[in-house]
Amino acid sequence: MIEPQGPLPPEVYWRRRLVAIVGGVVAVAVVIALIVWAGNSSDDEGNPANAAATSSASTTPKAPAPAESSTSAAPSSEAPSGGGEHGAGGDPSAPASEPAPTSDATAPIENPCSDQGLSVVLYTDKPTYTQGDQPVFTIVTTNGSLAACNRDVGKNAQNVIVRSLDGARTLWSAQDCAPDKAVNVQLLAPGQQVSDDTTWSGTTSSPGCKKPRVQIPAGAYQAVAKVGEKESAPITFNVVKPAQQ
Repeated sequence: MIEPQGPLPPEVYWRRRLVAIVGGVVAVAVVIALIVWAGNSSDDEGNPANAAATSSASTTPKAPAPAESSTSAAPSSEAPSGGGEHGAGGDPSAPASEPAPTSDATAPIENPCSDQGLSVVLYTDKPTYTQGDQPVFTIVTTNGSLAACNRDVGKNAQNVIVRSLDGARTLWSAQDCAPDKAVNVQLLAPGQQVSDDTTWSGTTSSPGCKKPRVQIPAGAYQAVAKVGEKESAPITFNVVKPAQQ
């Protein structure tokens, strides 16, 4: 090794050489470390397995949202059965809603249909009857309002009245002798109809059935239906004598 020469003592020059050598070694070590680290990082990025593992570890699957459920009740097309001269049945083609579970005629009805919002129409099953026949009247009630509402359309809330052709005399009322107190509250959509049948024995009646009942004579008559205080337009029909044997 070359001896240091200069104006300073030799120890100074040796010390400077030692510092330079150590600095060089440290620099070389740093460069090697950087090269090794860069190589490892490149290998990790290019390995699909590592990438998949990283993605799997950082992603938590979401639980599926609960499915919504809906329940709809199927409308009932069967009219309630009645007693006495009130008959069971109803027009199967007329849509009807599910009756509310109540049988108390005095219980208040929520969101009731007003009489003004109802349409009541009465039909007969035949235009002409023979004495001894039992005419069947059909009451069709329609919600004529623009909103859904509840209405009792059971026998307790309805009536059929037979009068003389000029309407001056009442000959029979369904509520006279065998009043049926059945309650049938239904939710009626706008325009929805319900129908119910009432059978007449063909005899006279009086309030409370206090007078004897007699066969209606042959002739022309009118009938009206009432649901609450809403009355239908009158319809006419005929009663004739039986054909001579």
